[in-house]
Amino acid sequence: MGKLLVHNFLGEAPGWYKMTVLGFLLVNPLFLFAFGPFVTGWIIIAEFIFTLAMALKCYPLAPAGLIALESILMGMTTPASVYHETHANFPVIMLLMFMVAGIHFMKDGLLFVFTKLLVKVRSKMMLSLLFCAVSAFLSAFLDALTVTAVIIAVAYGFYSVYHSYVSDTESENYSVDDDSLVIESHKQDLEQFKGFLRNLMMHAAVGTALGGVTTMVGEPQNLIIAEKMRWHFADFVIQTYKVTFPVLLSGLATCMFLEKTKITGYGYQLPENVYNVLRKNVEKQAEQLDASGRMKLIVQGVVGVLLVLSLALHLAEVGVIGLFLIVLLCAFNGVISEHEIGHAFTESLPFTALLVVFFAVVAVIHDQHLFKPVTDYVLGMSGNAQLGAYFVANGVLSAVSDNVFVATVYMNETISNFKDIVPLLGSPENATPEQQARIVHLSKLAASINTGTNIPSVATPNGQAAFLFLLTSALAPLIRLSYLEMVKLALPYTIVMSITGFLATVYIL
Repeated sequence: MGKLLVHNFLGEAPGWYKMTVLGFLLVNPLFLFAFGPFVTGWIIIAEFIFTLAMALKCYPLAPAGLIALESILMGMTTPASVYHETHANFPVIMLLMFMVAGIHFMKDGLLFVFTKLLVKVRSKMMLSLLFCAVSAFLSAFLDALTVTAVIIAVAYGFYSVYHSYVSDTESENYSVDDDSLVIESHKQDLEQFKGFLRNLMMHAAVGTALGGVTTMVGEPQNLIIAEKMRWHFADFVIQTYKVTFPVLLSGLATCMFLEKTKITGYGYQLPENVYNVLRKNVEKQAEQLDASGRMKLIVQGVVGVLLVLSLALHLAEVGVIGLFLIVLLCAFNGVISEHEIGHAFTESLPFTALLVVFFAVVAVIHDQHLFKPVTDYVLGMSGNAQLGAYFVANGVLSAVSDNVFVATVYMNETISNFKDIVPLLGSPENATPEQQARIVHLSKLAASINTGTNIPSVATPNGQAAFLFLLTSALAPLIRLSYLEMVKLALPYTIVMSITGFLATVYIL
């Protein structure tokens, strides 16, 4: 029974990985006894990041969940704190449950449009710039997670089409995640295609960060900042554009530079054989498209426009809009089987569970005040130096933890230091000259929190929920997009965008 228990623990994960996770669980109580909760809290964060880094070896839910459960049992946090952090992020949970599932019902239309785009635009640099720019534009009005779900669905469709074409699909064992049945003469092209998709996915993922930072609806923490500062949509853009626009331009320039120089794993081209297969697939789909199929694409297009308008105008919470997206698409495209509807949720719900585990780690950070030394040091500064320090501190902490949590902590602490002017934020004309100066400085600090939590956090997948979703998606293992690969591909963007953001914060903002 003991051998079976060890064998079943974490299933088919490598033996060294199982022993490492067991080691974490055994030494954590010893660390708590020897070094106290503060040091142990940082060790738990490092262990959580390790499980994310090894996502291709083992989906992080089980090992990270064990570490989080042990943290609760050791008294590092409480179930109530975990619930509080989850409840505070309930809009994100709803977004994942319904919006990501809703995108599943639009995948045929998305694949049809993007495949035509891929066939028509032959320049890799232009295609990369297009993916990055379109993702940025959409993320400015939609949520970055929603846009990421769209590009994942598109890339998965591209890969499935080619993989099935070059594999022995007659075999009972055929699966899109198994390369053993791929015809030998096509294996090199398949590897090249994987690299090509890795490049496009990272350009698009960074694009969601570039666009998401510019508006109050782009990222969840932007809404928190806007609410605290009593900013409307236009106010948010005006208060932050001195930093967000230079960063946007530097990001798009970096995209072209990377494809030109082909450094850090960029520069993969679309093989001619793959291009021909995708082009023939477009032609075949066009030939086979009957009146019913065209009607379904029209419905998806109309609902897509309604989706963009609803999110841009923020008519309701993103998750609520996603639910009615599912309702409309199922109703008008005839999807009435429980099995068909249930299949749409298979991608989002494992990640939703993982995100709640992540909130347990965030609860440890909160209850043990792990960020307090950095927060206190930055709050004690003043002037331009404080603005730069805010950007750096928020950036570093967001690359380690959840950027929504970091923004919430900093906004709450900052607002508490400006209590005397908070009632005047909605009507600054009633303030004295001294109070108006403090309002201006508070606005600059809020803008610095916004850019600090959004931009440097692209450094790691755990910095942004959209990046984490990409890492743990069904697409990532297919195209070999591991944690370390994402860090490597994001590194040039991180350096350029962070430096641009810092300089813009200190010298322009």
